[in-house]
Amino acid sequence: MKRPCMMPVSFLKAMAKRALRIAATADLHYAKHSRGKMQEAFAEISQSADVLLLCGDLTEYGLAEEAVELAADIRSSMRIPCIGVIGNHDYESGQPDAVAKILDETGVTMLNGEAVEIAGVGFAGICGFGGGFGRRMLNAWGEPLIKEFVQESISHAIRLEQALVKLQTERRIVVLHYSPIRATLQGEDPENLSVSRVQSVGRTDQSVQSDDRFPRSRAQRCPRWNDFNRYSRLQRLRAGTA
Repeated sequence: MKRPCMMPVSFLKAMAKRALRIAATADLHYAKHSRGKMQEAFAEISQSADVLLLCGDLTEYGLAEEAVELAADIRSSMRIPCIGVIGNHDYESGQPDAVAKILDETGVTMLNGEAVEIAGVGFAGICGFGGGFGRRMLNAWGEPLIKEFVQESISHAIRLEQALVKLQTERRIVVLHYSPIRATLQGEDPENLSVSRVQSVGRTDQSVQSDDRFPRSRAQRCPRWNDFNRYSRLQRLRAGTA
């Protein structure tokens, strides 16, 4: 279990009296000169939600300098706990650990096959990997590179499963960059489906949401920030009611 960032006693008392309000977004794609672009949104989110999930592609090219820009905006504007995972863009320059470390040191609880509890709600997170869905799911057959590709997806699923097992909370939320089930990709181009999927928990064609070992886990696609301009359209989730 990963320890969350420090939370004031007032926050914990408030969470004991009402449902946890969770905001989620992804694909911020911070570049070297992006500082300030999310300050207003972060400030507004802090007033409307209790926890923010940052679901990958936090930087444009996976550079430490880009993560520093995002960290500065989080530090200056966020007033609520943040939980994050890295995305494929954050791998681009071979520095995913550096990106995660910078954000972790800023106060974002970065998950990579780990779990954390906040106000009685459990969160398990990992980037995820591709592989397709259902009968179209890629199998470990044929060329060695195909087998390596599938094994990487299975590895992410195993680590996610191990993180979920550690959670003892009644409600569990899975944080991913890649989509765990086809339903979360509604509206995407069909050509993207083969590379948008993380192998599901248990390495079967079941979603985290429907896996009976984790009956209260939720699989939820995070919206792309570039799809809208204002937080008024940011998808908000209430833990246990989304």
